[in-house]
Amino acid sequence: MDFSFQLYSARNFPPLDDVLGRIAKAGYRQVEGFGGLYAEAESLAALLKKYGLTMPTGHFGLAQLLDTDAALKTAETLGIKYLYCPAVSKEERENQPDSKWVALGETLAGLGEAFRKRGFGFGWHNHAFEFEPTASGRLPMDILLETAAHNEWEMDVAWVVKGGQDPIAWMKKFGGRINAIHVKDIAPAGENADEDGWADVGHGTLDWDALYAAAKQHTNVRYFVMEHDNPADVDRFASRSIATVNAWK
Repeated sequence: MDFSFQLYSARNFPPLDDVLGRIAKAGYRQVEGFGGLYAEAESLAALLKKYGLTMPTGHFGLAQLLDTDAALKTAETLGIKYLYCPAVSKEERENQPDSKWVALGETLAGLGEAFRKRGFGFGWHNHAFEFEPTASGRLPMDILLETAAHNEWEMDVAWVVKGGQDPIAWMKKFGGRINAIHVKDIAPAGENADEDGWADVGHGTLDWDALYAAAKQHTNVRYFVMEHDNPADVDRFASRSIATVNAWK
């Protein structure tokens, strides 16, 4: 199992060259990309090499994924092995009937088949909206995973909790599909308002010792990806979070 750093966490701290150097110095050897970084994939690949970093996983928006050849070229350039669709727009997810989620699942299933034929893994990355019941009472997360039955899941544990669910129960239910986990923490109520209520890993409310043990027991997770959606200090987040997860070994 490898520890990685989601570069979305550092989007507000340019230049990327400096950030990658500091992430590497903090002890990370892997990073996870996101759609906004791929316009100059060759330059990014050179920066990764400069700092001894690899990018085995990456987030791609649905529009990027539908241009499958371009997405695969980006993945090949950067060494990405697993592509994850991280979300759909607010308009596409609010108050949608089951049929819309089934249609999205079918689209994701088709993409997964196309990527797997080319030797890449593919899956979904959750937020909280997938755990809001539809009018029928079903959860979109169930619909997506059942409809796209061969795709994998990058579980964002903190968003599962934000969605009112128990991540360990979902690990037990779909653990064979979970090959990556976003390691994120939630600040105590009323704290870290300037960071949207998130916390550095191990400095929030989630019991990561128990979550890590459950992930090892119930899932096929290989990649643990540190993420904070809005850190006030990216170096503090990077260093404190990797210190926490290194203590798990």
